[in-house]
Amino acid sequence: MAEVQTLPDYPRGLDFQQVWAALMENREQLKELTENQKETDRIVKENAERLDRQQEETDRQMKETDRQMKETDRQMKETDRQMKETDRQMRETDRQMKETDRRLGKLGNRFGDVIEHMVAPNLRQKFRELGYDFPKVNQNSIVSDFDNDIFLENDFLLENGDMALLVEVKVNLTTEDVKDHIERLVKMRRYADLHGDKRTFLGAVAGMVITTFVKKYSLKQGFFVIEPSGETFDIIPPNGDPKEW
Repeated sequence: MAEVQTLPDYPRGLDFQQVWAALMENREQLKELTENQKETDRIVKENAERLDRQQEETDRQMKETDRQMKETDRQMKETDRQMKETDRQMRETDRQMKETDRRLGKLGNRFGDVIEHMVAPNLRQKFRELGYDFPKVNQNSIVSDFDNDIFLENDFLLENGDMALLVEVKVNLTTEDVKDHIERLVKMRRYADLHGDKRTFLGAVAGMVITTFVKKYSLKQGFFVIEPSGETFDIIPPNGDPKEW
């Protein structure tokens, strides 16, 4: 006996064409859903990749920030080290300056001793060779005129009846020392006029160290310049006639 094949039981009221049309519509919807899912997957993938890139960039920036912070810390430590080194150098410089001042003080005292024991006894002879006779030599002479507010001190004062020579002695002679000596002679002139002293006053400067510039400047001001020469000293006369006060 032949097998009877049973056809699908379609919903009542629908014919084959209607059912087939419904299936085709479902097929298109499924295809559209599949495409939408692919687009969703693509967007999700792009977002994930973008998030990964952002995270990598954030990690990179954090590492760079950490590196910069470490570098800043290193620079601050180096700056602190340099400041400490600068402070140490300043203290050392201050110590050296004080030591230099101390040595210059000793040198000044030695120079004073040299002036006292070698120069002073020969000043008269040296100036006599230049045509100036000063029979009297005073060391560390002081003028104190309270009534007229005139105060000054001379390292050496060479005198005769008509003329007096004021000598200023420095270890390291400077232009400021020369200017101070000019003021000293102006005061001496004023003091002499107030007390009827009609003598002419001349000036001389002496130094263990005298630069060429200071030497030329002193001579130009009309001063005699006294400078060491071997075991003795030389007196260089000013340019032209010595200045008189």
